[in-house]
Amino acid sequence: MADKLEQVYINFQKELGAIKDLKSLQDFEVKYLGRKGELTKILRGISELSAEEKKLIGEKANNLKNEMAGIIAAKKSEFQAEKYSGLAQSEKIDVTVPYSRRVGHIHPISKIRIELEQLFRSMGFMVLDGPQLESDWYNFEALNIPEHHPARDMQDTFYLADNAEWVLRTHTSPVQVRAMQKYGAPLRAIVPGRAFRNEATDASHEHTFYQIEGLMIDKDISIANLVAVMKELLSGIFQRDIEVRLRPGYFPFVEPGFELDIKCLICAGKGCSVCKHNGWVELLPCGLVHPNVLKYGGIDPKKWTGFAFGLGLDRLVMMRYGIDDIRYFHSGDLRFLEQF
Repeated sequence: MADKLEQVYINFQKELGAIKDLKSLQDFEVKYLGRKGELTKILRGISELSAEEKKLIGEKANNLKNEMAGIIAAKKSEFQAEKYSGLAQSEKIDVTVPYSRRVGHIHPISKIRIELEQLFRSMGFMVLDGPQLESDWYNFEALNIPEHHPARDMQDTFYLADNAEWVLRTHTSPVQVRAMQKYGAPLRAIVPGRAFRNEATDASHEHTFYQIEGLMIDKDISIANLVAVMKELLSGIFQRDIEVRLRPGYFPFVEPGFELDIKCLICAGKGCSVCKHNGWVELLPCGLVHPNVLKYGGIDPKKWTGFAFGLGLDRLVMMRYGIDDIRYFHSGDLRFLEQF
């Protein structure tokens, strides 16, 4: 039996050299040290030996088993070290390679919108939102612009091809009526959001643009209240006195209506493509809310009055940062956006 143990060890050593991976080593371990392995087969015949032989063969078999197990364990550690070393090499980081982390930027329109929201909240205004896909009724009818009214020609509208009763809103003004219907009077609210018009683009016009609609309804509201809020708005956003002018303007949803212009900050009033070479930028249509609009909103115009304005947010941002072309805002050009 001692000769058989010696032969098992010789075979073990010969086959060990051919083991090249962990899977083969596991099979090799089962072959020699498993419950049905080569060493176990020999030890099953130990019961036929004398007491003295059992002691000698048992001790030798136990030593052999421990030695073989130690060799297999060492080989297993070697394979595992090679495996993790290979992973480390493949995942190794070269610390000498230049590293730069690109940080995102708040879009300039979003930046100014946030500032305006904070400014108006400080004056007691709510910040509201509304649908960009709007019904013809809210976008026109409820704002005192009935069907076939010539004022509709002022707004080149995107209609749905299969349903002309729905449009991409041409202004944020529809939320005026929605707010009056929901909250009643008194009411102070602004509505920042995106609007759409089907028109040719140039340095100061885009088919997609942003507005902030403002609405204040209370008792005895006058033009003086409107002018005071507008001055607070402009001084808050520009942090300086801005030269403005108020001139009559026609908008179906206000009466009387005005155009609030600011002296062009791009050219200091000398004339450029942004101000159409006249030195002034049309920034803020405004006026007292038309009685018909109050009625559509469910408010009695005999008891309540109010003012409304629609601020062109894109143009305000252009004035704030000296941007000479409105088309930059939606160009997706990182060279432009990374400046803010």
